[in-house]
Amino acid sequence: MSSKPLPHQPTLVIFGCGYVGSEIARQALAKGWQVRALTRNPEKAQALRALGLTQVEVADLDSDAWHDKFDRDQDFVLNCVSSAGGGIDGYRKSYIDGQRSILKWAATGHIGTYVYTSATSVYPQADGEWVDETAPTENASETGSLLLESEDLLKGAPGLSRWFALRLGGIYGPNRHYFVDMLKAGKTEFPGSGETWLNLIHRDDIARAVFAAFEAPAQVANRIYNVTDGHPAPRGEIIGWLAQQCGQPEPVFAPDQARSRDSGRRSEAGRMPDRRIDAGLIERELGWKPAYPTYKDGFTEILR
Repeated sequence: MSSKPLPHQPTLVIFGCGYVGSEIARQALAKGWQVRALTRNPEKAQALRALGLTQVEVADLDSDAWHDKFDRDQDFVLNCVSSAGGGIDGYRKSYIDGQRSILKWAATGHIGTYVYTSATSVYPQADGEWVDETAPTENASETGSLLLESEDLLKGAPGLSRWFALRLGGIYGPNRHYFVDMLKAGKTEFPGSGETWLNLIHRDDIARAVFAAFEAPAQVANRIYNVTDGHPAPRGEIIGWLAQQCGQPEPVFAPDQARSRDSGRRSEAGRMPDRRIDAGLIERELGWKPAYPTYKDGFTEILR
């Protein structure tokens, strides 16, 4: 009696396997996938090996040194790199040079689905309006413009069967809750306006969105999606609620001290970006829904 052939074991390579990438690696391993990763951090590499990854390499993403380390035929590739630091040069190194390096590696192979995590900072809108993936981006900040340039590199790139760019909102989750840490440290005054809209997304919901893209129907390809919880809230409301939950005094805000997360860059009109992100497209096309649809849902579990 002949034995049945084993089913194909999906393969995934993660570039920039940090806060988000490590969670996706854990979930992919739980699915029985072969997971490989590249990181520039030797300590992170040790943690990833302990997690059980098939292969972990340490190198700078923007170099060619790692190109012969990984098979160029992969079912899935995730680029979720973060800035290399050092201001705008670090952004360019990670998001432009890093993307070019991956695509150069992939050009002579075959990648089934390529997912790139971009950011909603590509949107410059400053009047609190709702924006979706069709919103103008011509006046994006310098860092937002670099993210747009890195997205454009995917278009027509050889070696990719299809790609997805996920524009992530402000990331929070286990061990990543900046406002909570500040409040517990006794901070009561926050720079910037309390009226600015924040668009958040829990780390685990990002992972769900990445897998939704990986496992999307074959006819859905080469798409850009906003990924936020879909329920933006004023900054003052969020920090005020967190202060209440942590038993801390009501926070105060100093708009004159405001600095953008985009290295202090303002929109062309001279105002800080202030917009509400519509994340309905990924729900309509891929069926993705956040498990934490509001900041209260996500932070309640964290604070518990």
